[in-house]
Amino acid sequence: MMCAAVAGQRGLRVVLVEHASKLAEKIRISGGGRCNFTNRDAGPANFLSENPDFCRSALAGYTPRDFLDLLRRHGISWHEKHRGQLFCDESSEDIIEMLRRECAAAGVAWRMPCQVRAVGRGEGGFELATSQGPLHARKLVVACGGMAIPQLGATDFGLKIARQFGIKVVEPRPALVPLVFDAAHWKPFAALAGVSLEASVAAGEGRRRVRFLEDLLFTHRGLSGPAILQISSFWEPGASIAIDLAPGQDLQAELLAAKPGSRQQLATALAALWPKRLAETWLHEAGDRMHPGLAAMRLADAPDRALRALAQAIHGWRLAPTGTAGYRKAEVMRGGVDTRALDQKTLQARAVAGLHFIGEVVDVTGWLGGYNFQWAWASAVACGKAV
Repeated sequence: MMCAAVAGQRGLRVVLVEHASKLAEKIRISGGGRCNFTNRDAGPANFLSENPDFCRSALAGYTPRDFLDLLRRHGISWHEKHRGQLFCDESSEDIIEMLRRECAAAGVAWRMPCQVRAVGRGEGGFELATSQGPLHARKLVVACGGMAIPQLGATDFGLKIARQFGIKVVEPRPALVPLVFDAAHWKPFAALAGVSLEASVAAGEGRRRVRFLEDLLFTHRGLSGPAILQISSFWEPGASIAIDLAPGQDLQAELLAAKPGSRQQLATALAALWPKRLAETWLHEAGDRMHPGLAAMRLADAPDRALRALAQAIHGWRLAPTGTAGYRKAEVMRGGVDTRALDQKTLQARAVAGLHFIGEVVDVTGWLGGYNFQWAWASAVACGKAV
C-alpha cells in the first residue's frame, strides 16, 4: 500500500493485487493491536543481512520522522513505549486506514481478494494470470512479505517469483521467534511456564557476538520474551546461547556478604532477586549438582565454593536450543531475496528490468521493536519513487 500510494501520487497507473480477503492483518495484530509502527532510533545497525550496507540508502531516504509526519497529516496520535518503540494511541486500524486513504488519493486500483496464478515476461513488461483475469504491467513490485504467521496467509510466493527469474534467495528461516529445547532436558523447567524476568542473552563468538538486555519468558517448550526473540535472529542452529539471569549484579559478592550469621534458607535469599518458583527450581536442578543438598541449606551453611559456583552458573547459563518454534510463532522471516541482486536505491533486480522487491521478502531483517515496519515503509518509498 505504501509503495502503491507513492507511485500513484506520481501520476502512474497502479493496480494493487492482494490475495487475502482481509487487508493488512499483520498490521492489525501487531503491537497488541496498537501497531509498533516504527522505532525512533531505527538505523542500519538495527538490521541483519548478508549484505549489511544495502539498507542504508532506503533508510536514509525515509526516516521514522518522515513516517511521523505522515501520521500527523492524518491526525493519528501516538506514544513511545520504551527503547524508542512507537505505538498508536488508539488502534492499528488507524495505520491501515491511513494507507488505504493514501492509495485512494493516488487513484490506486484494487484487485482483492485476487490470486496470482502465474507471472511471465511479455513484450514491454510483465504478464500476470490472476483469478480476476490477466494483467499487463510495465513494472512489477513484489511486496508479499515473508513466511511468518502462515495462519494469516503468509507464503513463500515472493521467493518463488525471485527464483523463477533466476534471482538468488538467501535461505529463509523464522526470526524473532521463541527457542525450544530437548524435551527431556527441559522437563525440570517446563513447570516454570509463565515466569518472566529481565535477563541478558548473548549469541555468537568474538566480534560476531551480540547481546540483548530484555525480559525473558519461560514456556512449556523453552524460552520466549523480547530477549529471546531478539537473540533468535542471530542464533545459528547447533550453537548455544549464554544467559545472565542476574544482569547488573555481582551475585557472588552479594551471597558471600550476606552469608555470615544468616538464618535464611538459600532459596529464600535467591527469591529476593528472582520469582520464587525460579529460585526453588534453579537450586534443585543446578544447585544440587554443584553441591549435594545445597537447595535445602541455610545461606550460612553453604560452602563458599558452592556459592561461587552457583553465582557463576546464574550469570553464565549456557543452553543449546534444538530449534525454534517455527513460522507459526515467528514475527518475521530472516533471509529472502539476495540484496546483492538488487539496486539499493530502486530495489530493482539488476538482471530483470522492471522487477522490484521490497519489504520482508528481501534479505533485510530488523530487530524487535518497530524496525521491520520502518524497513517496509522505507523500501516502499524508495521503490515507489523509482518505478
